[in-house]
Amino acid sequence: MTETLAALLLAHVAADFLLQPDRMVANKRKPLWFALHAGLVLGTALAATGSLHPALFALAAAHAAIDAVKLASRRSDATAFALDQAAHLATLALTAALFPGLFAAGLWGSITALPAAFALIAGAIWTIRAGGYAIGHLMAPWAALITLDGLPNGGRAIGQLERGLIFLMILGGLPEGIGFLIAAKSVLRFGTVREEAKLSEYVIIGTLASFAWALVSAWATLALISTLPPLGIPAFPP
Repeated sequence: MTETLAALLLAHVAADFLLQPDRMVANKRKPLWFALHAGLVLGTALAATGSLHPALFALAAAHAAIDAVKLASRRSDATAFALDQAAHLATLALTAALFPGLFAAGLWGSITALPAAFALIAGAIWTIRAGGYAIGHLMAPWAALITLDGLPNGGRAIGQLERGLIFLMILGGLPEGIGFLIAAKSVLRFGTVREEAKLSEYVIIGTLASFAWALVSAWATLALISTLPPLGIPAFPP
């Protein structure tokens, strides 16, 4: 079951957060773009599992239905994002539970180390890319209240880098490195905003949320990998 779940998770995060262009996101209310996204969801699921099982077509249809409900609600806040992703993850888990041998029966079933690699890649995409969307939705209510004069998309790049580093530190067995990351960011960034209360609080909230997302995502990735055949990559020394 977990092998199938790992493949489906990779397919989902790739379709929603890695391969979906901004133009598709902006135009998803248009039938053609909506159909293209549904096709992308189906294509990634077929590719990740190496299977043409009817359950994957049903999964893509469920994904489209969930997206349609979100579009109909016309909400794009953090709650809508969380509910949308929770519904998608529930359909992935249900599909894996109902069809646990789906991956094993597919083209890649004989490659025993592949599910762990899938889980690792999916965890990285979820941590870095999906985390950016989640934090962006969370911070949106306060964004209009402050003035940001940094580099274009500089905050987004910083967030992706810090979540990526935390992900690597947790998986590499070096959690103490997160303390140095916090200290470095405090010195380099917080000092520039300490005189502006709104901006300071905005940065602190965003940083804590980003760190928390990365930590939980990394631990969840480790938990999933522990249930799969070993990847075969030597671990960092303790």
